[in-house]
Formats: sequence, C-alpha cells, structure tokens
Amino acid sequence: MALIFVPMIVVAQPSSRLVRNLNEGWRFFYSWDSEAQEAEYVSLPHCWDSVLGASSYYSSTANYTRNVTIPAEWSERRLFMRFGGVNSVADLFVNGRYVGTHSGGFTAFTMEITEFVRFGADNFIRVVVSNSERNDMLPISTDVDIMAGIYRDVELVVTPKSIVSPLYYSSDGLFVVQRKVSEDGVEGVVQCHLSAPTAEQVQLTMRIVGPDGYEVDHRTMRVSKLSDGKVVEIPFEVGHPELWSPASPSMYRVEVVVDDGKARDEVAVSTGFRTIAVDDENRLCINGVPYSVRGVNMAHDRRGVGMAISKNQVVEDFDCVRGLGANAVRSLIGPHTSLLYDMCDRTGVLAWVDMPFSRSTLGFLDICYYPTPQFKESGFEMLKEIVYQNFNHPSVVMWGLFNLVWQRGDDVVAYVKELNELAHSLDASRMTVGASNSDGEINFVTDLIVLRQDVGYYKGSVEDVAVWCRQLRQKQWGSKMCYGVCYGEEGVMNHTSQTIERAQRGERYMPERRQTYMHENYSAIIDSVGNFWGVWLDNIFDYGSSRRPYGVNNSGLVCHDHTTRKDAYYLYRAKWNGAVPTLHIANRRWRERVDTLQQVDIYSSVGEPLMLVNGDTATLRMVAPCHYRADSVVMHNRVVVEVSDATNCYSDRAEFEIVRK
Repeated sequence: MALIFVPMIVVAQPSSRLVRNLNEGWRFFYSWDSEAQEAEYVSLPHCWDSVLGASSYYSSTANYTRNVTIPAEWSERRLFMRFGGVNSVADLFVNGRYVGTHSGGFTAFTMEITEFVRFGADNFIRVVVSNSERNDMLPISTDVDIMAGIYRDVELVVTPKSIVSPLYYSSDGLFVVQRKVSEDGVEGVVQCHLSAPTAEQVQLTMRIVGPDGYEVDHRTMRVSKLSDGKVVEIPFEVGHPELWSPASPSMYRVEVVVDDGKARDEVAVSTGFRTIAVDDENRLCINGVPYSVRGVNMAHDRRGVGMAISKNQVVEDFDCVRGLGANAVRSLIGPHTSLLYDMCDRTGVLAWVDMPFSRSTLGFLDICYYPTPQFKESGFEMLKEIVYQNFNHPSVVMWGLFNLVWQRGDDVVAYVKELNELAHSLDASRMTVGASNSDGEINFVTDLIVLRQDVGYYKGSVEDVAVWCRQLRQKQWGSKMCYGVCYGEEGVMNHTSQTIERAQRGERYMPERRQTYMHENYSAIIDSVGNFWGVWLDNIFDYGSSRRPYGVNNSGLVCHDHTTRKDAYYLYRAKWNGAVPTLHIANRRWRERVDTLQQVDIYSSVGEPLMLVNGDTATLRMVAPCHYRADSVVMHNRVVVEVSDATNCYSDRAEFEIVRK
C-alpha cells in the first residue's frame, strides 16, 4: 500500500505556548542513496540499527526529511524545534539553510528556527544524522552500542516573543534551587532564564502549589534592562513542607508566567524538597533517614527497536524494575528519557544519572580519554546538559561522572576532578558518583564510589567476596571512601551445563546456571558481611553490545526482549519485593541431567515451601534468606518437582529428565 504524506497544519492561538509533536511523516534515507528512489517513510522514535539485528552496529550518515506547514498567524511568534535525543551528531536545516549542530546522543537539544521559516507556507526540514566514531566526543569506548537515529520525540514549540527560554541547554529554563531544607521550612530561589529580545520590561509571576493542590507561595516582580539570556532569581519560602522521600514522594508544582503586556508565556515544573547525605556508617540518607539502596543498572536499547523505545515500553521497563523490588535505577552511560525520572519522582525510586565517560573492559588497548581541549569541552558540555535537563527531578540524587575508566596513560584523574568541581558548581544539592574497577586516587574524587570487582567469577572463588568485604572495612583508607558495590555475570537461557566452571573473558558459552550461582552466592555474602551504601546489579536487561559474542551483553536479569525473566530475577524479587509473592524453582531450563543425585534450589518469599518429587515429600533447608535447597534429590528418568506454600495459595512446577552419559 502506498504511503501518502500530508503536511502538518495546526490551528494558531494568539498568546499561549504551544507544543506540537512532529514524530510522523518523516522520510529516511542514507546519504549515498537517491532520496526520490530510496527514501522510506518512518515514524519517530527511529533507529536504523534496530532493523539490522541485535549484533549489528552500523556506523553511517543518514537523512531525515519532512514538510511542516507554518500558519501565517504565527508570524509574530517564535518557533523552536526540540529533539529529545539523536545519536550521535545532528545537523538541522530548514528550507535548505543551516540552523545548527548538536553533538552527543544522550541529551536533548533545542534550536530556534524563527528566522528560517516561511510563514503561511510549506517548510522543508532536513536533519542529517551521523554516528561515526570520533575522538573529540564522549563516549570514546563503551560496551553499550550507541545506536543511530532520531530515537526520541521531536517537537515544534511555538511561543510569544518574551519567554522563559527553552534554549538554555534545552532545559525547562526554570531551576528550583534549594538552599535550606528542613521539616520546618524550605528556602531557595527559582532561577529563571529569560529571552525577551523586543521587550523593555516584563512582569514575572511565580507561584508554588503544594501536593494538596493549595498555593504555598506567590511572588510578582518587574524585570527591566532585559537582554537575551537574562537570568532572574525569585526567592521563595515554604513553611512546614511535605519533604520528598522514597517513603513519601511528595511533589510541588512551580509555575512562572512572563507577561510583556502583549502576550503571556507560562512554564511549569514539578519538583520535591529533600536533602541527600552519607552518614558515618556509610549509609545513604534522605532527609537524615538511612536508606538501603537496592539498585539496578539500565542500558538504553531493546531487541527489535534498538534505542527507539516507545513511551509504553518505558513504562513496561519501569514496571519490571519495580516488580523486582529495586528501589533505585542507574541510567548507564547517559540519561534516559525524562519520562523515566517522572515515574521515579512519583513513586520514590532513586535515580543515578551517568554522563557518557566510560571505558569498555572488552578491549585491552581501548582508549577512553583524549587530553585535548575538544574532548574535555565535550565532556563539560554534556555534563551541563545532563544536570540542567534533569535538575528539577527530586528522584535524581547523584550525577555519575565516570564508568570503569583506565588510569594508565594520560592523567584521567585530573579530568575527573574537573568534572567533579563542575558538577558541584552546577548543583550543590546532589552528590557525585563514579563506578570503578581499579585501585588508586580515582576512588577518592567523587562523593560516592561504586566498586566493580572481578572477585569470584573471573578470578578467585565466590567465597573470596567475603574476604574482600572484610578487608574493605578494615583498611584505613576505607573510612575515607563512601563505597557501594556493583556486580553481574552473563547468562544465556538456552546454554546449559552439567558443571559450573569459572567464567573466561570472551567466551561464547555462558550457561544461565553459572549466572544464577554467582548471584546466589554474591547476594548472600554481601547481605551478611557487606557494608555498602548501595548494592547495584549489572544489569536489569540484556543490551546490545556488538563487540561481544552474539552481539549482546547477556548480564541482564531479563533477556534482551525485556520480557523473559531469568532465574536471577526471581531470586532478587523474593529477597527485595515483599509486596509480590514469589515461589520459583531455579535451574528449570537445565532440564536434562546426567546424575541420579541432584540438587534443587527454590526461591520463596512466602515462607518455607513444601516440595514434592514425583509426589513424594523432599527435605528443604534454608541456605540464605528466601533461598531454600534440597541437597540430595534422587531422580530417575522423568521427574516432576512441585512446590507450594503452607496455605497452598502459591505454587510452581518443573520437569527434569535423567539421561545417560
């Protein structure tokens, strides 16, 4: 069926800000193609890698084009295009004229197009997108595939002349800066970035509405001597606030109206008031209350769509995280769409947002840092975009500055220190964090550090984790470092093994059973002897990684389809989610076994279960909280294992078969 493109026509309104979605009706073609013959119609979000399969990572340059009809009634207004995310470099043209360039695929950008459009006519939009490798832009080295395309929403923003600027790092243009927070009151300023090129004076009105819908503060002021990009700070006070916390995620609405006598522009943001700190016992505290952080790393892609995740899929992913019982999420090497943090805000889930300063551990000679002015400035600009675009989210409690970077060669620690100073200058209310797999000074730069160690799977034995935990607490420098832990192991569901052997780097055989064994032992040891401000699982979902066997990093608790759950998912759901009953027989995909004497593991959050083997009762023992085991189960031929709780409300069933060697 032929596709017919209809230009977008919208009805003008005289004075309020309008936002129109531009996701439909784009033509897509590679730069070497003939547009007339090769262009295909696509809807955004779109990734060109996603059609090539999980193991494909296609570096190229492509074009997205479409027409937009701009009503003549908008001739006295200003027009902007906002891109939620384009990987990795985007050049915008309107009616053949160059508007600007944005570098960096994980952050939004906005460009004003007022002077480039023809009012009352059709306008031709072209976006040239490239994901070619560069040495002047982060990330240089990463395990995560940076899949190309316009993979988030595109919007047309129509405003009056005098406005809260959408151009300030593509942020809201409003920042609720908290300078004093307690149960008695909150004090601070609402920082407004104005753009009023034709007005001599404007009136600003600010109001704050509490969680109950009642107004708690209202201020009005006149602003003169305007210049484009003028910054105005409006002080505010909120008495006896409802503080935001994971247990009570109370949200306030902050509204600002700009009135130049001819038109009004209104911008509103949601935020929450809270304090963040680490106490002397290495516990993360929100509003002075210690909080046990159970977090998961989350990459950015999904099988079949790449990084072009729909809003419904974002919701599904968040529900999966919540279903696990995790109370914190880490946006790995770059921010996710703001929708994810909106949901974190409303539900009390903590968020760690990384900047894309990373090194892949797969390539021994990988370079992750170039000490050039261009590279360093790229990182500074990305950090500013990340901070300003997510500033008002109370759930975002830490800025991630680096991920497993190498300290060999040029002095990367000095650059991390610069990033740390910049982050604190941009936002004094939050902490900084880094993920490290090495010793040295880099572990003492950021406020928090998360240690990623290979103990127990690439070297040593799992039992060595307990020794490492004790040494970490006993070392003198341990008291100077606020440390958390991150761990994970690859596991492929259709890989089975009769024995568990140590993982080897680069191997293609990754039995799920080994992943399950690693998580069972790691979690049990860390729960009993660890002293970490946070525990982070790597990763909640498998993700595209073209440098790995099969083109996927299989360390997720859930497969790359973001639907199929591995055994380890149920282990943590039993441990972490007290609201959802869990009763699960582990290693069920290791169906064919050779020994008649077998071990069966059960994960249960509903108490000690009853287990039957071909109808006969088997003895269970608890090896760790929520983890039960039958050590010596005699199996012959085909075996049916059934488990149920004491009330027989919850049950599970698995079949096994004993085969000859």
